Amino acid sequence: MSNTIVEVKEAQFISNNIKRFIIEKPANYTFVPGQAAEIAINKEGWDTHFRPFTFTSLNAWENLEFLIKIYPEHKGITAELGKTNAGASLVLSEPFGAIEYKGPGVFIAGGSGVTPFISIFRELKKQNRIATNKLIYSNYTAQDVIVGAELHDLLKENYINHYTKEGVIGFREKRLNKDALIDYIKDFSQRFYVCGSHSFVHDISGMLLELGATAESLVVEQ
Repeated sequence: MSNTIVEVKEAQFISNNIKRFIIEKPANYTFVPGQAAEIAINKEGWDTHFRPFTFTSLNAWENLEFLIKIYPEHKGITAELGKTNAGASLVLSEPFGAIEYKGPGVFIAGGSGVTPFISIFRELKKQNRIATNKLIYSNYTAQDVIVGAELHDLLKENYINHYTKEGVIGFREKRLNKDALIDYIKDFSQRFYVCGSHSFVHDISGMLLELGATAESLVVEQ
């Protein structure tokens, strides 16, 4: 897998902890919505510290976009990316794996696990094929939501916010458990896409199987 040095064209926080990066797209660089790339910062001490991030742009765009959650307390690559601005350079790998769209279904995301779905939904909207998909998006609080206004615009009534640590009028405040899934989904014979932390994917996938979903109907990050 070859790596390429690319320039950061834009870098700005779009919320308290989400930073949007617009990055130079190498010639003949292509990816499928839902895929990711390994990224490192092209400076001494950081150029071998790679971490995977999912594209939120579309393949047809001139540049690449990543929406990255910054964890300053971790003192790792995202903390350093929080201090990285336009004009800096990154090391970018070839695209790989992640989640592939296989047809209409229910998307269930935890926190920054929504990022592969953003590119998928943008592509489906472009193709006028988004209407039969639903997103259940679980976060601690409203401040943790990534591009919520755009997701609402894309999915309309098929966009469901679920908050686990904040009471917000009109939204639920409880763990995303089996009872909540039954309320939101009803029909478990559909296809399901699940993305988030390892524990989130494990727990949600297990609950879906208990509620009648089949292993073949689950699409999770690879």
